[in-house]
Amino acid sequence: MKEKVVLPVIHSQNYEINKEEALLIYQDMMLGRSFEDMCAQMYYRGKMFGFVHLYNGQEAVSTGVIKALQEQDYACSTYRDHVHALSKGVPPKEVMAELFGKETGCSKGRGGSMHIFSAKHNFLGGFAFIGEGIPVATGAAFQSIYSKQVLQSKEDIQVTACFFGDGTTNNGQFFECLNMAVLWKLPIIFVVENNQWAIGMAHHRSASTPEIYKKAEVFGLPGIEVDGMDVLAVREVSLDAIKRARLGEGPTLIEALTYRFRGHSLADPDELRSRDEKAAWVARDPIIRLKNYMLVNNLANPEELKDIEDIVHKQIEDSVDFALSSPEPDIKDLRKYLFADDKI
Repeated sequence: MKEKVVLPVIHSQNYEINKEEALLIYQDMMLGRSFEDMCAQMYYRGKMFGFVHLYNGQEAVSTGVIKALQEQDYACSTYRDHVHALSKGVPPKEVMAELFGKETGCSKGRGGSMHIFSAKHNFLGGFAFIGEGIPVATGAAFQSIYSKQVLQSKEDIQVTACFFGDGTTNNGQFFECLNMAVLWKLPIIFVVENNQWAIGMAHHRSASTPEIYKKAEVFGLPGIEVDGMDVLAVREVSLDAIKRARLGEGPTLIEALTYRFRGHSLADPDELRSRDEKAAWVARDPIIRLKNYMLVNNLANPEELKDIEDIVHKQIEDSVDFALSSPEPDIKDLRKYLFADDKI
């Protein structure tokens, strides 16, 4: 029997954005999409190995949340981590080199696709197993509040954005860390990227209460559902949650309803999702929606957008050239970077 295609309610948003912000957001989303498309090409050419999980379709979530953070704030990702790292400021060439397993990668070629990490950019890493990053992000939020309240830091409270998927929200770490974050009023934003599928399991078939944001009520923190295909809507709720966290008012749970345009990984033939379902979501492509919004509201003209696209394409080409020309890790350094004394 043909399954019914279920789309999220399109939440209206009243967020007003200026031209500078709009162009920045558009460039970040274009960078994420173009980077992932190039990753697919390089993977099928045998330049990348192992599992590679692409982010196409979900760009509004990464850009909407991370570009609302300040530079000193933290972001913690999943195994679908490339675009989160790019949004946080990790240079494309360093991410690409990491995917190629090169010494010049942001994790010195030791991490690969699922373990992108950058201390310099306060990017706490990707994690191969679901739920792994939630306790790490909670710990980062704890040190932020400890620095402020115990060590009497004069700096603003650092906020942590923690990303994970819908499949993770049935796991214990999710509930334990929500409880701890509320008890200690930790400055953390829990961002559920509900892309409707946990590998091959449809979300509505695996959760007794499909509305994940409602789980926040049990622990006493705000739970917000947002259209994850609308970057301005995501940015609006993120700014509110970040402000609340920075003021010491505690965590927020954001459920962003989104969709991945490719299979679970590049090894996935993507045969479980219906054509109608995929077509319905692709029709709401977040980048095209933003582009149309900018043109209609005179925030940019076609020439300006084309200039941004050209800049992004050059960045991607340069990142591939950098990765191809970079050296492999030396076998004598096999045990390097295992301990804190070996700085990355």
